[in-house]
Amino acid sequence: MRLIVDLHVHSRYSRAVSRDLNLEGLDVWAFKKGIDLVGTGDFTHPGWFREIKAKLVQGTNGFYSLKTNSQTQFALTSEISCIYSKGGRTRRIHSVLVAPSIEAVDLFNQQLKKIGKLESDGRPILGLDVARLLEMALEASSDFIFIPAHIWTPWFSMFGSESGFDSIEECFGDLSSNITAVETGLSSDPPMNWRLSQLDNCQIVSFSDAHSLPNLGREATVFEMPELTLKHFQAALRGGTAASKISETIEFYPEEGKYHWDGHRACNISYAPSETKKHQGICPVCKKELVVGVLHRADALADRSEGFKPTNRPSFRSLVPLQEIIAEAFDVGKQSKSVQTEYERLINELGSEFGILLDKTVEEIADAAAPNIVEAIRRVREGRLKIEPGYDGVFGKVKIFSPAERRRFGQKSLF
Repeated sequence: MRLIVDLHVHSRYSRAVSRDLNLEGLDVWAFKKGIDLVGTGDFTHPGWFREIKAKLVQGTNGFYSLKTNSQTQFALTSEISCIYSKGGRTRRIHSVLVAPSIEAVDLFNQQLKKIGKLESDGRPILGLDVARLLEMALEASSDFIFIPAHIWTPWFSMFGSESGFDSIEECFGDLSSNITAVETGLSSDPPMNWRLSQLDNCQIVSFSDAHSLPNLGREATVFEMPELTLKHFQAALRGGTAASKISETIEFYPEEGKYHWDGHRACNISYAPSETKKHQGICPVCKKELVVGVLHRADALADRSEGFKPTNRPSFRSLVPLQEIIAEAFDVGKQSKSVQTEYERLINELGSEFGILLDKTVEEIADAAAPNIVEAIRRVREGRLKIEPGYDGVFGKVKIFSPAERRRFGQKSLF
């Protein structure tokens, strides 16, 4: 059976996160999106963990669901930020942890309380070597899954240009064999990661890092399992079996991510890696060093040529979220009432967002959607769109239609 999974999410207890991000909201929006298993996020936060224990119940399959009216399965997850000094540099590494049970989280949190204030943020910042964090998780339970988060993000990741390492071994030392999966992040896609032979034994996964409910599932990982159980899920993340494996990932177009190119946001400068090299890595406006983005950094660490295609890797599909597609078709902001109304109407008539974007035929979509939306979905599936790449914290800008093409559809088809 196919199962769509998003493990990297947050709660309202995290900084810069929507106040609507609660367990009930995650349940509703996971169903809208077509996500079968969603992370709780933030299990280290005392207030959020109390809600998890009060509102969720563990099923016989090892996962959790709301005690009342649950449409979705939950995995116990949290992102943790480690900031520490190693090798003469300050390291800032984010990790996503997946716990097997509430009891294991309890043991783990008790140890973390001795190191930092867990109540200060849903994504706690700890002055702790990330390798020690992994060790502590395994001490709490050998069934913890530990995933380095958005591994290329310049400031907060294992391979980040500003604060990371050049290899898994440099980061985790003798514990490296416990890293069986890594998260691509919004600004990279699987082909960029395939170029590193050091990742050959790691599953490449993608999740949303959602800070609001509509962003849930903007990236996700598709599993094939005989049934949704914790045992099959762990097996898939630890290398996979014939029965339980990752079949594909659902990706942002990496150019849309906010760290794909190099640049300097304060000076409105963005460069492809080749242009950065021409400028010797210096911003022409302020004369400070440019922030090296994901594309540049991945190329620097790669030991395989661009375009390398492995024979034993899951496939992937690059998508644009449905609300963004509707907004582009309507030529209005994503938060506008017209976009929200149309989104809800299409979900109600055609099914989940992933069902629309991945599974419905163009003809089926045309029965419910305006021609410009149908054409926009067709173009996204075919990769026929223009993206101004993101850089230094600025999201890329997606354009599906030119102004002339949008006029050709006519205003009548837009609303």
